[in-house]
Amino acid sequence: MDTAVNVPSASEALYRLVVMTLTLGPCVRSTPVPTDGPTCAASETARYKLTFSGKWTQAAFPKQYPFYRPPAQWSTLIGVTHSSDYHMWQRDGFASNGVREFAEKGEAWTTVEEVEAAGERIQSVYGLLSAPAVGGGTGQTNTEFEVFARHSYLSFMVRLVPSPDWFVGVESVDLCDVDRWKDNVTLELFPYDAGTDSGFTFSSPNFQTIPQDKITQITSSFPNHPASSFYYPRLKHLPPIAKVMLTRMNKTNQIFSLPVEPTQSNQLPTGNEIEDTLINTPLDCEVSVWSPWGLCKSKCGDSGVQHRTRYVVMHSANNGLACPLLEEERKEKKERKERRERKGRKGRKGRRRRNNRRRSAV
Repeated sequence: MDTAVNVPSASEALYRLVVMTLTLGPCVRSTPVPTDGPTCAASETARYKLTFSGKWTQAAFPKQYPFYRPPAQWSTLIGVTHSSDYHMWQRDGFASNGVREFAEKGEAWTTVEEVEAAGERIQSVYGLLSAPAVGGGTGQTNTEFEVFARHSYLSFMVRLVPSPDWFVGVESVDLCDVDRWKDNVTLELFPYDAGTDSGFTFSSPNFQTIPQDKITQITSSFPNHPASSFYYPRLKHLPPIAKVMLTRMNKTNQIFSLPVEPTQSNQLPTGNEIEDTLINTPLDCEVSVWSPWGLCKSKCGDSGVQHRTRYVVMHSANNGLACPLLEEERKEKKERKERRERKGRKGRKGRRRRNNRRRSAV
């Protein structure tokens, strides 16, 4: 469960750790070796600018939208450029210890160690990359990275804060198109469950999943449980919760560029200048089950009236279905009244018989 900590400070520490690893860890940018899969035939290296945009708004995701302790925000982005035989994470695969710690806590130390080990062992990793955290559900952050023919793939993760073990990201996106580099790649991002924590809501307490599940995409109907923060049964698909743009940059003489420090220019609040359309996801009112019918209230000789109630579990939003009536009454019919009275008479007779038996026994 997320606690009220200084998330930006923790993210800055993680960011600096990755930058230090990029600066001091030459083993990560290992000598390329041939792979069994298809290889890129591009002759030169390519530099890209990665721009991550959060689209986690109350309008698009009104159910249980987190406003405090902590409010909706995004962790530091951590990623890797690699060859086709390496996987940082995989849909329908099991999360590594590094992915688990990052998805649950936003800690990337183990992930960095796993990436470095892969670079030393199978030489499939070219470099680590990182971008600063975004301090709200909407906002932008960016970084730059380099790829070349034998390491033309990009993978990254960004954690949803708060959440049990949810994240967004891309897995093994190939930036090479046969013998040339793609100029622009834009991808809409949807939430994933790392399969290590069984919480249903953004602020669920820690509840370890035993045995561990596979990484799965969260949808409007999965998990199929009304308590889920992403459960919208009226929707066929969830709206995208984030977006990433990969833009090829002009050729430079630099071999590798470290992520830029957080500035006003690379961490801008989003608005209509980033998205042309505002998504409003309808949220229907949810109510509890009816209470039992209450006792009759009536004067002598009149038919009684019974009441039952229910309460609002979640109010509607964005033109969702309004709440139904929360109180209901019914007049007691003559047959029901006579049945109730007969039941009462039988109960009184039974009590008298039991009392008489007790007295006889004494």
